[in-house]
Amino acid sequence: MLATWVKGLTQSREARRPLFEKLMGQTYRQAYNMAYRLTSNATEAEDLLQETFVRAYRFFHRYDESLPFTSWLYRIMTNVHIDSVRKRTRLKTISMETSGVDGNRTWDLPDENACVETAAMQGTLEEPIQLGLKSMNPEFRTAVVLADVEGLSYEEIAEMMQTSIGTVRSRIHRGRKQLRQYLERNGEVVLL
Repeated sequence: MLATWVKGLTQSREARRPLFEKLMGQTYRQAYNMAYRLTSNATEAEDLLQETFVRAYRFFHRYDESLPFTSWLYRIMTNVHIDSVRKRTRLKTISMETSGVDGNRTWDLPDENACVETAAMQGTLEEPIQLGLKSMNPEFRTAVVLADVEGLSYEEIAEMMQTSIGTVRSRIHRGRKQLRQYLERNGEVVLL
């Protein structure tokens, strides 16, 4: 019985593959921008986007075509992002003063300013705002980006973040406050 179910799922997945590829192609750039806004890092955005599309393909049989694909995809992306943030907070950190793997006291660190994607993204969101978003609590950042950048309703955000509308309102309010305070501390004109 399990083998029959797996075979049916595989056939269903293959039958819907062209639709998935079409939707993925239509939303790829928008999804990357969302991933970048959530992570504030091009490499992490690419990883987040890849994991999001992998999960989306794996669960595409659950997608209801009467609903917007981007809303469904953003819900997956939000969950993947929150999971990765939680996982990172549990990871052990290593001091830069300790020896490297090979016994040397130097570490190779990527130059995020040299990344072409970062330079391109800074043209779509001004640098001070992106840096402000990066400094925020991840759950607040997610809520603010979904509301203020993507223009989603509180109801849609609550569904994506799997929380109540009241919690979404609170996170957006507190996130905007964090962003405003960051901009004020850094001498930026605040119009929020």
